[in-house]
Amino acid sequence: MKLTTSKEALLRALQLSSGVVERRQTLPVLANLLLVAEDGLLTVTGTDMEVEIRVAVDSGVDIEQPGRTTLPARKLIDIWRALPDGATVAIAVDGAKATVRSGRSRFTLATLPASDFPSVEGGAAELSLELAWNELKRLIDQVGFAMAQQDVRYFLNGMLFEVDPEGVRTVATDGHRLAMCRLARGGLDGSAQAIVPRKGVGELARMLVDIDEPVQVTIGKGHLSASQGAVSLTTKLVDGKFPDYKKVVPAATEQTVTGDRDSLRQAFHRASILSNEKYRGIRLKVEADQLTIQANNPEQEEAEESVEVSYSGSDIEIGFNVSYLQDIMAALDTESVRISFSDANSSALIEADGADDALYVVMPMRL
Repeated sequence: MKLTTSKEALLRALQLSSGVVERRQTLPVLANLLLVAEDGLLTVTGTDMEVEIRVAVDSGVDIEQPGRTTLPARKLIDIWRALPDGATVAIAVDGAKATVRSGRSRFTLATLPASDFPSVEGGAAELSLELAWNELKRLIDQVGFAMAQQDVRYFLNGMLFEVDPEGVRTVATDGHRLAMCRLARGGLDGSAQAIVPRKGVGELARMLVDIDEPVQVTIGKGHLSASQGAVSLTTKLVDGKFPDYKKVVPAATEQTVTGDRDSLRQAFHRASILSNEKYRGIRLKVEADQLTIQANNPEQEEAEESVEVSYSGSDIEIGFNVSYLQDIMAALDTESVRISFSDANSSALIEADGADDALYVVMPMRL
């Protein structure tokens, strides 16, 4: 294999494909990227056996000799980033070695056989749909923060991607909070549920770019695939049953607080500075048109913030993990928010005021 390209032509392909490569590998070839130069097209692929990203580069690459090989992902991307802007780069593979030349720089890298490189099998598609890039990004961004991390309930370490004839819904929960976002879309053919693992969700969000081309999403038995332009991703799904999220959402709430999102976000941030570093608990005291936020820690330090809100119910005190509230305020993008609850022992329902496509449920804390 022999080709010439520019730094810029290949940079994004290397960044995306190397993003899935883990530093610790069970197989040596998984530390490499697969480069395939055929029919005037260079394809760069990276995988960790669970998530695979493939990027096709059809412009800015001059293929002198077709072929395929695998090169060390981290070393190759580090070399690429270190090259000056506008640099012309030549890659030549000879046996078990590859030479990368640019100007007066020369690097010799060890290769591994392309035949050893594994592929994440996609399988037969059960349902396909088309989304705009910003629609899919919103579905991910609004709920992604609520995914569990390394929970023994492995099905919580991912995001539920649910399709029905009326639209698409994403749901994530770590057992203490739940986030849900829905995109209304009539006329979809069929229904499907898929639990996308945390890494797959992160790489999917990273591949989306603001271009006119829509994202093609395919759900199959055990996999989800997404492609936009020259980039395609395939991820294995979490094999498990996602909790019944509908039972978690409070059916009726008696008290509702409406306040300015940015004011609440800043107040939560300031109060969090003196909250317990381990438990992160704060106390909310709600009374007529005022929300008081209190925090303290084992060093007997205290913080108190008062925020003007719209509230006409009875006085109530309720405790929450402040980090959960901060995440929600950061995810919402409206000027005001609604916080609804029944009593101090019930979960709170948080929604954007004036929008109904996303909602959040947070369990209270005993303080």
